Amino acid sequence: MGLIANAIHVEDEQKTLRLNATEFFNIQKKIKYRFLPAEWYPQGAIQLTWPHKDTDWAYMLDEVKACFRNLAIEIAKRQSLIIVTPKPEEVKAELPSETMENVILVECPTNDTWARDHAFITMINEDDNCELIDFRFNGWGQKFASNLDNQICRRMAKMNILKGQYKNRLDFVLEGGSIESDGCGTLLTTTECLTAPNRNETFSKAEIEEQLMKEFNLKQILWLDHGYLAGDDTDSHIDTLARLCPMDTIVYVQCKDATDEHYEELKKMEEQLHTFRTPEGQPYRLLPLPMADAVVEDGERLPATYANFLIMNTAVLYPTYNQPENDAKAKSVLQEAFPTREIVGINCRALIKQHGSLHCVTMQFPDGVFKK
Repeated sequence: MGLIANAIHVEDEQKTLRLNATEFFNIQKKIKYRFLPAEWYPQGAIQLTWPHKDTDWAYMLDEVKACFRNLAIEIAKRQSLIIVTPKPEEVKAELPSETMENVILVECPTNDTWARDHAFITMINEDDNCELIDFRFNGWGQKFASNLDNQICRRMAKMNILKGQYKNRLDFVLEGGSIESDGCGTLLTTTECLTAPNRNETFSKAEIEEQLMKEFNLKQILWLDHGYLAGDDTDSHIDTLARLCPMDTIVYVQCKDATDEHYEELKKMEEQLHTFRTPEGQPYRLLPLPMADAVVEDGERLPATYANFLIMNTAVLYPTYNQPENDAKAKSVLQEAFPTREIVGINCRALIKQHGSLHCVTMQFPDGVFKK
């Protein structure tokens, strides 16, 4: 078969036989075409970029480090963990010795901690190798300093810890939190973010779509035109609102309270999600996550969202907000979406004080990229 026929054949098998993840990815690895792996594709490592006194976390450094510590411990129990930091010895002293056995420390100056948006986006190509794509990160449209974070990928590429072809795309602004892939040619994103000022404003929406279709070898892009989260600095990153999951499933934030400021926008988002179709013309299975109760600090509502979860090989780490009923509901929904994975909550009240959450501070590398 040709490349396209092979890809279609594998997708047909996935749809009709409902292959488990291991069987599907074993087949997917054998075919020869470029694809942007889904987050649930087998992973080799997770990246964190550690907070320090010269970041915006300085005023609450102990509090946020406790969150990062919990996150690092849960990740390193299950997978290799890369920690980027200007002070590796300090980080080493902050983590248990058993955690450090599965950690590689990368010494590098940083502005902040949002690895999802400054780390590599990885493609798997025809030769079963990886392309480490370095898009430009500019602080979500030049809102915040990003000069150091924007150099992390280039520094890592020179350190001989990653396998793959470095690909310079610093002519195009793209953040990992702004896109979701199903690994089979569909990308989910938001119009608000990708067409926001100070990113790629010389491009029209159609030109941005053309760039992404070519770069990621896509069949379709699903553009969400609605969706909003108070306190969000990212101009509506998709990973705060709706997430692609296995078996043509979309997990999304639902707001049932008509008095909540999010109600109208999230209702419109939900209605649009119902219109989305797979490349085969089938509707997606939609699983609603609860809307977190308002978390307010200094008069500002913080962006607490359960959509900001991290998919790992055997687990899903999801943010909790000291809201027992909502935290439990979110866990139940995620268990339905990922029935074979352990669902593990991490208290992320600290992270939302700087307008992000769990997924925002992590980035996964596909299996075969990280040199163990």
